[in-house]
Amino acid sequence: MNIQFKKGALELCVLALLYKQDRYGYEIVQKISDQIVISEGSVYPLLRRLKKEGYLTTYLQESKEGPSRKYYKLTDQGRDHLQVLNEEWKQFSEGVNQLIKEGDLNE
Repeated sequence: MNIQFKKGALELCVLALLYKQDRYGYEIVQKISDQIVISEGSVYPLLRRLKKEGYLTTYLQESKEGPSRKYYKLTDQGRDHLQVLNEEWKQFSEGVNQLIKEGDLNE
């Protein structure tokens, strides 16, 4: 998949995964990797940036399988940002789909 497509969608994917539940980094990577081929190294810098921008907070939680895990949680500001990104994504994808349809690529 085109790397520019992935870069643009990755932030939205991360925030969407955190909307209903807190998750640890590797879990986020795995969930995204189930749908899109990504490298683990592309998610952690994004998580750090989102935390720095105030969209996420973190906390440590004990793990039964090893050391404590760092969990990521959406802040209220992060929820607002997700809503904006989601609306922008809908408008963008609808526009692209319309242009593809007009180009008759599916015929």
